[in-house]
Amino acid sequence: MESAVVVRAARFLAEHAAEPIRLADVADHVGYSPFHLARGFQRSVGVPPGRFLAAHRFQLAKRLLLDHDDRVIDVCHASGFTAPGTFAWRFTALVGTSPTEFRRLPHTLAGSPPRPVVVPGSGGPAADLVCGRIELTEAASQLLGPSPSVYVGLFPRRSARGSPVAGALLAGPGEFFLPRVPRGTFWLPASALAHSAAYDVQLVPPQTVAGTLEQPVRSCASGRTLRRDLLLDVLPEWSTPVLVALPWLACPSAQDRR
Repeated sequence: MESAVVVRAARFLAEHAAEPIRLADVADHVGYSPFHLARGFQRSVGVPPGRFLAAHRFQLAKRLLLDHDDRVIDVCHASGFTAPGTFAWRFTALVGTSPTEFRRLPHTLAGSPPRPVVVPGSGGPAADLVCGRIELTEAASQLLGPSPSVYVGLFPRRSARGSPVAGALLAGPGEFFLPRVPRGTFWLPASALAHSAAYDVQLVPPQTVAGTLEQPVRSCASGRTLRRDLLLDVLPEWSTPVLVALPWLACPSAQDRR
């Protein structure tokens, strides 16, 4: 499948996320069968169309929770979801906080600001160390300004969700170290936010600066040092959004809670 077709499908899904659209609607829009569209979409984007659509709906829900005082059930329906109970459960699993807690995060972060931190994994003394260097493209640097906050972590799935297996907040691009990585196969995404931006903007940035490795990191918990370098860039507006409430992961109150 041509990349232009996938981009058209992704744009359509992102722009109509709040509407009750189906895979057949997207397939009609790009002129492919639902089967071939779904297969080509997952191969190119990394997630199936349904999960991609849900990610944009949850991103919309995050924005609505911060911008309005509507009830959570109303935010659920306005974001394109139909089951409030399932919405709240999935939101918590993906974002890392409940919808109600997420709405209070700008106030929480103001009293307990994020600070550079390394959260090691659960592996023992002989566990692997994942390290490397994170750089930003010129476009990303210009967008974020000086000393952006850089978040990096290991996650069981390709898309970051919930809390990482091991993670760190860096005070700008540079070297990172994730110690005590347990045995397993993990993905290594990273994202950067404007350090000077208001917390509601950091929680739902208008443009995403992120990057991830094409292949997962395989830890054998044998004391190895696994080096992986990442380059972060400004992603297209239709890209899969970063749903995790990143500033919350690095604030002292979250560390105390965990």
